[in-house]
Amino acid sequence: MRKFEIVTTYAHLNPIIPKRATENSAGYDLSAIEDVTIKPKEIKLIFTGVKALMPKNEALFIFPRSSLAIKRGLIMSNSVGVVDSDYYGNPDNEGHIMVPLLNITDALVTIKKGERIAQGIFMPYYKTTDDEVGQIARLGGFGSSGH
Repeated sequence: MRKFEIVTTYAHLNPIIPKRATENSAGYDLSAIEDVTIKPKEIKLIFTGVKALMPKNEALFIFPRSSLAIKRGLIMSNSVGVVDSDYYGNPDNEGHIMVPLLNITDALVTIKKGERIAQGIFMPYYKTTDDEVGQIARLGGFGSSGH
């Protein structure tokens, strides 16, 4: 089973459950939960207010929307985000999906509440035959699986 759910802490902001724009779209559009202004050369985490439940052998890959850089002058500071299945329900933030955006322009850029900022694509992944796990359980969000 895979699905998006609202993060309890942000339910009062009425997050938008991601959906695909067309029948053949691969990605589910992720939207900003509030207005955010990003200064030139600044990175800001854009909150979506949603989390993703997925099978253990899948990950949700977060890609920028194609118009983000061309029309808005914004890029994802991590290029592509990877949301692991065990991020869902973590004690730090329930698995809240956040998108780090970098303003590459020389002007302020404002993201409006409800604006689509990225797209998530569910994909299976595979393990090596000699797979070894580094830590037993996830302890948080960004950077929580070690250095």
